[in-house]
Amino acid sequence: MVRTGMILLGVGLSLMAGCSDSWNNPYPGSGARASVLYSAFSERPKHLDPARSYSSNEVEFTGQIYEPPLQYHFLKRPYTLIPLTAETVPKPRYVDAAGNALPDDAPSPLIAESVYEIRIRSGVRYQPHPAFARDGAGRYRYHALSATGSAAKRRISDFEHTGTRELVAEDYVYQIKRLASPRLSSPIFGLMSEHIVGLKALGDTLEKAAAANPGAALNLNDFALEGAEVVDRYTYRIRIKGKYPQFVYWLAMPFFAPVPWEAEVFYAQPGMADNNLTLDWQPVGTGPYYLVENNPNRRMVLKRNPHFHGENYPGDGNDDDRKADLLADAGKTLPLVDEAVFSLEKETIPYWSKFLQGYYDSSGISSDSFDQAVRFSASGEPQLTDEMADKGIGLVTAAQASLWYVGFNMLDPLVGGLGEDRQKLRQALSIAFDYDEFISIFLNGRGIPAQGPIPPGLFGHVDGVAGLNPYVYEARDGRIQRRSIETAKRLLAEAGYPNGRKAKTGEPLVLYFDTMASGPDAKSRLDWMKKQLDKLNVQLVVRGTDYNRFQDKIRKGNAQLFEWGWNADYPDPENFLFLLYGPHKKVASGGENAANYDNPEFNRLFERMKDMDNGPERQQVIDTMLEIVRRDAPWIFAYYPKSFGLRHGWVHNVKPNLMANNTLKYRRIDPALREARRKEWNKPVLWPIALLAGGLIAVIAPAVIAWRRHERKTA
Repeated sequence: MVRTGMILLGVGLSLMAGCSDSWNNPYPGSGARASVLYSAFSERPKHLDPARSYSSNEVEFTGQIYEPPLQYHFLKRPYTLIPLTAETVPKPRYVDAAGNALPDDAPSPLIAESVYEIRIRSGVRYQPHPAFARDGAGRYRYHALSATGSAAKRRISDFEHTGTRELVAEDYVYQIKRLASPRLSSPIFGLMSEHIVGLKALGDTLEKAAAANPGAALNLNDFALEGAEVVDRYTYRIRIKGKYPQFVYWLAMPFFAPVPWEAEVFYAQPGMADNNLTLDWQPVGTGPYYLVENNPNRRMVLKRNPHFHGENYPGDGNDDDRKADLLADAGKTLPLVDEAVFSLEKETIPYWSKFLQGYYDSSGISSDSFDQAVRFSASGEPQLTDEMADKGIGLVTAAQASLWYVGFNMLDPLVGGLGEDRQKLRQALSIAFDYDEFISIFLNGRGIPAQGPIPPGLFGHVDGVAGLNPYVYEARDGRIQRRSIETAKRLLAEAGYPNGRKAKTGEPLVLYFDTMASGPDAKSRLDWMKKQLDKLNVQLVVRGTDYNRFQDKIRKGNAQLFEWGWNADYPDPENFLFLLYGPHKKVASGGENAANYDNPEFNRLFERMKDMDNGPERQQVIDTMLEIVRRDAPWIFAYYPKSFGLRHGWVHNVKPNLMANNTLKYRRIDPALREARRKEWNKPVLWPIALLAGGLIAVIAPAVIAWRRHERKTA
């Protein structure tokens, strides 16, 4: 009994002694003053190969590792392209079918090809990697490994030697060829094969070569691509069919970042893929960071690239940037953070708790924690709660370059068609769906009622009353207000459905909404949709289905109403207006026009607008297109999502840039302030342990005293 009690007492005292201020630190051994950013991920990135990666959780890593020729300016709005590895932003030159040069203002029908010549900077070098390692004789150390030799290599760090080399134009051409590889199945191959000269033919050739030698690696250097060629060591040329001014935006995406042939040879060796040694797991780039640890069941770590070519923090911001202290680091060498640690957090509650403890530098706001973090002012503006403000936490909001809408199948005999009665039917339904209310109930205010297909921040979008949709909204006292339900009822009656019934037969108007949504949250939203149409005495029947069946219905035009969304690939109105372009109808063409909308006048204007440069003339064309599509109402324009994020006071240079994916290099951390706040917020609560120790002493002391008396008597 005495011995057991002494052990328990020792444990209690040890716990008290061991409770330092960092007792719950999830990063034991990390330096308190280290310039490290701490974040998290909830799902393993599936692809880190730039030819395959397209998801947002993947580009969070690939954007820091790979460098396409162009990037978006960190501060400027509207979004502006600037050089990254390129010396300048390339301007296309145009040629006709005979190869003759055309002027910049040549009509689109005369342009057979747009030629982009891109010159990259010299002196750019790749990260350290064993694929570049050479021996004393200049031979590659790790390009001829046997299956046995590679079997023991589980991590890149298992290779003793690494090397680097200079970036050359050939690396960019090599990557463009990789988009056509049948073994990679790049998600943009189909689209790019419509634009890059010869890419589709290369894909066919590579597919035949792969089928003829299924076990052999494809050496892309043995295959020519007509539309991408090396001019000299630092210059390459891309030829685009016709005029496609939006192509320049693709040059800011990792799809067009360089991949060295040495990396493909290295990873193609026997046994490498079995140990997850592939470009999908271990990328190779020239960016400011490289991946030093990829353990998707625990954490992923980015570290400063010692060979990074260098770049300076921008100094050309506006007054708002200056007020937000976003120009304090102007001219400083990038990156400003040495390392970024991403830990696996599958659940939002542990992530939130660690953020409040200071162990994550930034956080999103889930529905569970929204009320704890944000409140709305009397004018509807989001503000931090006192609890967050007292911690020095900052709120960052931004309208996303995205759109959600409810689509009408324009081929449907009831809701489709361009007749005036069908237009009024869809306008009435658009008014009835009160998305201001939806945003308040289901999104915690994280959205903006949509006035058309073009989100804020993109050319063509007009803010405020000047940009309202006059068929659904009106201006009252200088504010945008939804039109009354009485207006919707009048339009419905004019469409032939007074009080929600067919004027000729008296039958109720029944609409069908197809959806993949399921679960309690989805039921609440679907019930809300039914209630919106109840206001018009219109019945809504929800037809739930699985993903494949839903896609099949959309593809065949068997849906009547459906919900859909779109995220911008690049900041140009063409990337949203093409969703309504007739020749892109889902039925027959398989395009992205899921509503099967086909208005000849809209189509004509789209074909003109897509090739125009931004300016007053293009805006005028867009305004006309918006009037047409608002009147025809093939969509109920629902909302533009709005992102809400939190950052601690020690995190600097945070400005939402919804197009750029390489913004980690601009972040700055104040490690001293972070450490001070962690100590303040994580002081160990010792009184329970002290109470336990006191209780143990009270229990043990009499036994110890009795034992000592017994020992004296027997002595």
